Amino acid sequence: MEKKRLIVIGMGGRGKNYTNIALKHPDRYEVVAFAEPIEARRSYMQKKLGLPDEMVFTTWEPLLEMPKFADAAIIATMDRDHFAPAMAAIEKGYDLLLEKPVTPTPEECVAIEKAANEKGVHVLVCHVLRYTPFFRALKRIIDEGTLGKVVCIQHEEAVGDTHQSHSFVRGNWGNSERSSSMILQKSCHDMDILQWLIGKECKKVQSFGALTYFKRENAPEGSAERCIDGCKHADTCPYNAVKLYYNDKNNSWFRDSCAKVPEATDADIEKALRESNYGKCVFKCDNDVVDHQVVNLEFEDDITVSFTMSAFTRGGRRIKIMGTKGELTGIFGNPILGFFDFETRQYREIKVSDKTVDDSIVGGHGGGDDGIMYSFFEMLNGIEDVSLCEISTSVKNHMIAFAAERSRLEGRVVSMDEYKE
Repeated sequence: MEKKRLIVIGMGGRGKNYTNIALKHPDRYEVVAFAEPIEARRSYMQKKLGLPDEMVFTTWEPLLEMPKFADAAIIATMDRDHFAPAMAAIEKGYDLLLEKPVTPTPEECVAIEKAANEKGVHVLVCHVLRYTPFFRALKRIIDEGTLGKVVCIQHEEAVGDTHQSHSFVRGNWGNSERSSSMILQKSCHDMDILQWLIGKECKKVQSFGALTYFKRENAPEGSAERCIDGCKHADTCPYNAVKLYYNDKNNSWFRDSCAKVPEATDADIEKALRESNYGKCVFKCDNDVVDHQVVNLEFEDDITVSFTMSAFTRGGRRIKIMGTKGELTGIFGNPILGFFDFETRQYREIKVSDKTVDDSIVGGHGGGDDGIMYSFFEMLNGIEDVSLCEISTSVKNHMIAFAAERSRLEGRVVSMDEYKE
């Protein structure tokens, strides 16, 4: 297959990750230009890629004003910064790998879908769970008929309390006005994977949830505004920013995202703890996204789904799929699925992979990050993988998340047909 030339817009955590995967496979990809507003990230990635100054940009506009000179673009900016560069890249004729969520509004999602279809370009959305051995195995087992007709699913996204505090309280996605709702930003993965596994249309959505714990009224008495200011609860607080970001030298992902620079030093961390949200008491930030939410879904053929997202967990994803012939259970990252066969009354294990994998963002989403980059390469060479989630499919599944948030806010069941209208 033919090697492909890439441009990258946004060299934060996700953009850098996809670029690093491309660098591991020089027979598949060559990154020929990128745009990144933060100088430290920009200089670090320029050196790593060995690019000349004229191929490194502070903003995306001048990069996409140039005549098309690569095969595809990766867009990995913040949620609310997806729309404009995506539309400009589509207009130039670039195929896209677009970080999820597509955008924080349904109107912009539909506009990107329409533009891509009219221009005839591919837009592959980064629903990376589809590309993991775990979820591929679930899909295969369902499609082979082992479970009979799927009747209902229980699915849990255990965000993890520390991950919640880092990303969705202190971090980039804690405030919905700056990013997007929790159900869209964190769980559009899950809305997508559920529809993909079932293979039918969602008809109704009902949701409940709230921000219950990570707010000022729950701050311990006498707690400091910033952890670095000598909070008297420092020794017992699991969210002590000094312990999480400064003392723990091994968690480079936490440290680099806290300081917003690659290979962050202690001086970088201390500055961030004194000046940014990452140093604030976890109960005294400007976060407004929920820390727990449930969503009930009704699909065609009376298939029902119960989805739970919660911060108050160790972390991970768990699923139980109940069919007319048996029950299938699994924990994302675990190489073994459990199946109880109704006919034989026997329980057996189904091997997914040879080893337990890290299902977190740090661990590449259980193989999903590498998987989507390979499927993107195949797509650019005219080969379509069963897991591909192009823009029209992604937008349809984003609508489930949008409808769930409307249901939560308005306290009612939302018809998907009415919502789409």
